[in-house]
Amino acid sequence: MIISRTKPEQDLYRKLRWLIFFRGLFALVMLGSAFAADSRPAVHLGLADGSLGWLMLLGIGLLLLSAGYLLVLPRIRSLVLFAYLQIAADTVAVSLIILITGGFSSIFAFMYLVVIVYATMVIYRRGGMVTATLCAIQYGILIDLEYYGLLRPFGDDAQFLIDNYDWPYVIYKLLFTIAAFYAVAFLSGFLSEQEKTAKRDLWAMEDQMKRVERLAAVGEMAAGLAHEIKNPLASLSGSIQLLRDQLPYDPAQERLMQIALREADRLSTLVTNFLMFSRPGVGKAEVIDLERAVSEITTLFKSNPGHRARIDVRMDLSKGLFVRIDPEHFKQVVWNLLNNAAESIEGSGVIEIRLYPCRKNQACIDISDTGSGISRDMLARVFDPFVSTKSRGTGLGLSIVQQLINAYGGLVHMESTPGAGTAVTLRLPTHQPAAPGVAGD
Repeated sequence: MIISRTKPEQDLYRKLRWLIFFRGLFALVMLGSAFAADSRPAVHLGLADGSLGWLMLLGIGLLLLSAGYLLVLPRIRSLVLFAYLQIAADTVAVSLIILITGGFSSIFAFMYLVVIVYATMVIYRRGGMVTATLCAIQYGILIDLEYYGLLRPFGDDAQFLIDNYDWPYVIYKLLFTIAAFYAVAFLSGFLSEQEKTAKRDLWAMEDQMKRVERLAAVGEMAAGLAHEIKNPLASLSGSIQLLRDQLPYDPAQERLMQIALREADRLSTLVTNFLMFSRPGVGKAEVIDLERAVSEITTLFKSNPGHRARIDVRMDLSKGLFVRIDPEHFKQVVWNLLNNAAESIEGSGVIEIRLYPCRKNQACIDISDTGSGISRDMLARVFDPFVSTKSRGTGLGLSIVQQLINAYGGLVHMESTPGAGTAVTLRLPTHQPAAPGVAGD
């Protein structure tokens, strides 16, 4: 069965395939080296008798394990859990290699660092820290058991560790090695998080460019059609109003005219929204204080009795962030997103609004809810016009949000989990307000 995966999952899938490939390659190299050394007894590797046999067995085991990983990988749903299991198994394999090649005196302790580095590349900073902890625990237990004579490394034919080294030196090397584990995990994790953020931005831009290209031609054609529809609708509404004033009062006719006028108004609103979607324009752009604007819109939103009774709106707004945008357009965008979040919540729930500075002189507004969420298939089409998750929606709200934000050089990104909620991120370029007494452009 083919499993549909999101872009982050596809990226993780690709990394896991490369990880399996290099693990298998390492197993082949280790196996070949052990066979070569075993066939030439004159070559001295500092290994005890029987160590090469154990290395061969470990190499064969890693090779078979890699083949098994490759077979089950396409059927795995939770790739993150699968990555953790693989990397945990790798730390155990490294511990066995160290045990076979001398324990405390083994030169292969650096392989823990290799595992930590690729753990951060695959599962980022958290995975690197978890891997560093696993390595520290295993290495510490290995050294303690060897020091107290409970475990004899294969490469130590004569004496235990306690007979060769003082305890302070053992502690010093152990702590220094563990500190290296966490230092590498932190530094490599920092770089991997930067890569993760850059990829997320790139994916968001790619998705937005695809949507813009797909809708550009449709928008141009539909704009003219919307204008042609709007004029007859105005004539139709005016004619019905005149007929209602001139004809004798009849309850049945009055009810039919009310229905006709209501539906004409609804069509007119739909056409107006579609014109906004197809040609949003820049409007009267000015530099606004985001913290103040978001607070005012949220206060107005919370004053709605239907929202106040069942929805807890929480705000975490950073100060000193300014963007250049038409205030009415900004209000329309935020209000639309808040209203969508409220409508997705059945019964009581929470809407969280965060305002914070982003990289590259950008301001981010996150609006997340605890609503019903959106399926993966629908999420890919949710910004298309006339696509709605609501039974009575027109499907233009999010399309207009995207068009307005695009008009001001921003980006819109949405993530959703069915049953857990939806999070929308608006990203706008920041502008510094004009100094007092200086006219803005």
